[in-house]
Amino acid sequence: MECQKMINFGNQLLRRKNVDCTRDDSRLSRCLNTFDLVALGVGSTLGAGVYVLAGAVARENAGPAIVISFLIAALASVLAGLCYGEFGARVPKTGSAYLYSYVTVGELWAFITGWNLILSYIIGTSSVARAWSATFDEIIGQHIEEFCKKYMTMDAPGVLARYPDIFAVVIIIILTGLLIFGVKESALVNKVFTCINILVLGFVMVSGFVKGSIQNWQLTEQDIYNISHDVYGHNQTQEEKLYGVGGFMPYGWKGVLSGAATCFYAFVGFDCIATTGEEVKNPQKAIPIGIVASLLICFVAYFGVSAALTLMMPYYQLDTNSPLPNAFKYVGWDGANYAVAVGSLCALSTSLLGSMFPMPRIIYAMAEDGLLFKFLAKVNEKRKTPVIATVTSGGVAAVMAFLFDLKDLVDLMSIGTLLAYSLVAACVLVLRYQPEQPNLAYQMARTTEETDNNESVSTSESQTGFLPEEEEKCSLKAILCPSNSDPSKFSGSVVNVSTFVIGFLIVVSCILTAFEPNILIKTVWIIAVILVLLVSFIIWKQPESKTKLSFKVPLLPILPIVSIFVNVYLMMQLDMGTWIRFAVWMLIGFLIYFTYGIWHSVEASYAASADAERSTEAGSNSCK
Repeated sequence: MECQKMINFGNQLLRRKNVDCTRDDSRLSRCLNTFDLVALGVGSTLGAGVYVLAGAVARENAGPAIVISFLIAALASVLAGLCYGEFGARVPKTGSAYLYSYVTVGELWAFITGWNLILSYIIGTSSVARAWSATFDEIIGQHIEEFCKKYMTMDAPGVLARYPDIFAVVIIIILTGLLIFGVKESALVNKVFTCINILVLGFVMVSGFVKGSIQNWQLTEQDIYNISHDVYGHNQTQEEKLYGVGGFMPYGWKGVLSGAATCFYAFVGFDCIATTGEEVKNPQKAIPIGIVASLLICFVAYFGVSAALTLMMPYYQLDTNSPLPNAFKYVGWDGANYAVAVGSLCALSTSLLGSMFPMPRIIYAMAEDGLLFKFLAKVNEKRKTPVIATVTSGGVAAVMAFLFDLKDLVDLMSIGTLLAYSLVAACVLVLRYQPEQPNLAYQMARTTEETDNNESVSTSESQTGFLPEEEEKCSLKAILCPSNSDPSKFSGSVVNVSTFVIGFLIVVSCILTAFEPNILIKTVWIIAVILVLLVSFIIWKQPESKTKLSFKVPLLPILPIVSIFVNVYLMMQLDMGTWIRFAVWMLIGFLIYFTYGIWHSVEASYAASADAERSTEAGSNSCK
């Protein structure tokens, strides 16, 4: 009896969401097009980091080879972007990684994903609002900071910020009002600021190529020594450690890869596109195109700005805090700093909007499913926006921006985002090899045209997919040489177990590397890589689903596995303090889930009604 209770409890935690993609019963307004999504993705991803990050990475990590660092980071981000693109084609609903986890790996994992995405967006919104306030204050001569320090100082170092940031609160309130007013109006404002930002970055790139010199990519050790020795007076050996050995790649491949790990975070933000599934006119096509196009545009921008920067002045003379104004001053174009100031404010504005836009939609999706408090799912009937979720999330972000410095909490954003990326990649791997089922998210998500053209074909496919199948016996031959050309329950189970094994191997290897980076770990890595390749081969041998989608991840199962590895490896590089804060946040989340969510879940009510129907039918049959 106790064992049965445990099994039922486990089934509750892993129950999956049923989604009928053929119905459109959204309470939100479908008014966005592909261009709106591209602008939203670019605005959210191409934040103020493009004006700062390139200088810091070029000076301290990669030198002129920062362009290769951005290329590697872009390729790693595209892996996650492709996985999001396929799910956007499969499940055109609001919820992003939360929903994708819910339909694939179950309710508990979905709650963990959604809860961490909420944290990521709240911290992102608060930190960007403070950055906007600080940037504007610096442009006008730091009058706001001087006034607040004089009259509003908060004496709680290590806990609160030095002074409350009223300006950041005002910015968040204004954008919260804009988001409540309507998604179409928000998208229009975002497009305007994004276009201005792109124009400014275009000006920076052209300026760099006009005023730059290829000699700055061909510096010798002697050049570095002459300049740095005059400044610091160190010996040559120390200078090599500080500034590398000159040339295009002064810090070697190690520096390039180290820079790529930092640059990877510059591409975080495109996932906000995936939260618009119920507000896009043709989501099956628009979401994949929006994600891939926005990542491509961001890569071109980062690549061009970093190339222009390292061409304009020697990499070791770049300013890590404000590299572009410093570079324009170096080439004698001081007036260009006004354009940089306007561009950075526009970039911060779009980045702030990009953090605030998906936040209420994740909360709305979780509340709609009953995992968070139901009142958060209220939608304004006139504006078709999740008004309560928007006000609540904006209010929490405003309070955090008002009181806290947030520097110690920014790394928490990375955990939530990287965890979501990892789960989405794993979900793509699992779903591609599952048998077709009615009314589930992975049954079909064709575009309207495809449905019209293939109506008869899809009918016959769906009929054959649901015929009773013989129970396959587990054997080496059945695993390595499946007899069916279509996925079966057995082949789907093989992929589920294989994906779990791969995830376990990757997590253990990354944890060991983070704690003990020595020769023994190299042996562990070799063994882990061999095992992962063997298990990947088993997955590759299983039959794939023939469901026609407007977009599919290529090169399965390799691309999702590489994406999982990149994300988990970066997560394990975060410090212990970040993981402790993460544990505290998760504890709060589990309290909400186990005291409210698990009992009010919509899927639980569906399951209960289905059980009641079955018991009624069983009773009527016994009476007969």
